[in-house]
Amino acid sequence: MATLIHTLVDHSDDVNYCAFSSTCLATCSLDKTIRVYSLNNFTELPYSPLKGHTYAVHCCCFSPSGHVLASCSTDGTTMVWDARDGRMLAVLEQPSGSPVRVCRFSPESTYLVSGAADGSVVLWNMQSLKLYRSGNVKDGSLVACAFSPNGNFFVTGSSCGDLTIWDDKMRCLNNEKAHDLGVTCCDISSQLISDGEHGFRYFQMASCGQDNQIKLWLIVFTDYLGVELKYKCTLNGHSAPVLACAFSYDGQMLVSGSVDKCVIIYETSTGNTLHTLSQHTRYVTTCAFAPCSPLLATGSMDKTVNIWQFDLKQPCAANTVKNESKAAVGDWSEDDVSAWLCAQDLADLVGLFKMNNIDGKELLNLTKESLTNELKIESLGLRSKVLQKIEDLKMKMSSISVTIPDEFLCPITRELMKDPVIAADGYSYEREAMENWISNKRRSSPMTNLPLPSLMLTPNRTLKMAIGRWLETPQKYS
Repeated sequence: MATLIHTLVDHSDDVNYCAFSSTCLATCSLDKTIRVYSLNNFTELPYSPLKGHTYAVHCCCFSPSGHVLASCSTDGTTMVWDARDGRMLAVLEQPSGSPVRVCRFSPESTYLVSGAADGSVVLWNMQSLKLYRSGNVKDGSLVACAFSPNGNFFVTGSSCGDLTIWDDKMRCLNNEKAHDLGVTCCDISSQLISDGEHGFRYFQMASCGQDNQIKLWLIVFTDYLGVELKYKCTLNGHSAPVLACAFSYDGQMLVSGSVDKCVIIYETSTGNTLHTLSQHTRYVTTCAFAPCSPLLATGSMDKTVNIWQFDLKQPCAANTVKNESKAAVGDWSEDDVSAWLCAQDLADLVGLFKMNNIDGKELLNLTKESLTNELKIESLGLRSKVLQKIEDLKMKMSSISVTIPDEFLCPITRELMKDPVIAADGYSYEREAMENWISNKRRSSPMTNLPLPSLMLTPNRTLKMAIGRWLETPQKYS
């Protein structure tokens, strides 16, 4: 179930794009501005709106860390902003001066791609903020771009209908006619697909276009065939051109937005329609899933951005993380590791870890050398953060040797409660977790998904005393 929980109405013209980080939502518009909102309560950050572009802003995106925001415009520039304080860090001018239609960070934040209306595509070095490589698509405007989870290649889509695969040196690896009337958007899932028969692991990509269709593709690299882009299937449901598509961070869902004013959410594995959302009154131009919470944003030419929340039972990596004290980390599956990454604000590494088959055992054995040489994580800061999180995880494992009674765990965080409170649904929660739940405009029970008759929280002193007695029991420590 998807529930509309908030509508943003601050833009004065068409909304062109929206993008999430782990803590913020950015939107951009024909009104020349970029607006940035906190996910805690959907209020605008103090420095928002960002102003600098002289014409319409077509696209915006966060770096994997969420600390940097990029935006591109008809004015022929891609602007780089500090997402923490709104400072403008750089103005990157497209060499041709052509309107820039799309921009994307690589998964490691090493590069930023900008694609323009004249078909030019530029790879910018994010350390020097200088042009690194450039190229051109054969025909048409460049309107779509997506990086692979490992950052080794990216795909562009053009208004003439082509999908082009490039490596990180801007060499064209493959070109395929995908949509007769033009590509409008594309995205690559972090979830790889295995072929048991041949041992291949495929990247899964979605593209959509002016032909009213969404197509799923498989990208495979082989020694003897090179790069193959294999058509998988077509998802139907829209009655007009499809302008946007995006995978959820766990790859289990795909969302699309269309000129028919509808948003459709599909189950990726089956192609079945899970939800059809019809709240917008004009063309739906953009849609995006949040990385670490069950949220979806959709933007439209009606000047609004709708925020949707999924039932906690819906597949979402942020909801599947296990409590470290309840399950040995060494027994974690790859999906458990993915959920842990999301919870540690490392959601952009999910694809890379999945590609390298990092399960719980592998996670605990990661070292500085393996992160550098095997996973190819170039950023020293990112490597240090991952290693610190793993050390924290090991500390938690060593400090607790028996299972925490389930009734002592908060249903939201799955962590031992310190200040339990009883909500109107009759269940007990950690006070801070439930207050955050309510402050995010949620008015339903986290356990039953039914409306809460009251927002009152009552201290559960009996439970708090029971937890205190349990903590004082010496047998539980190793």
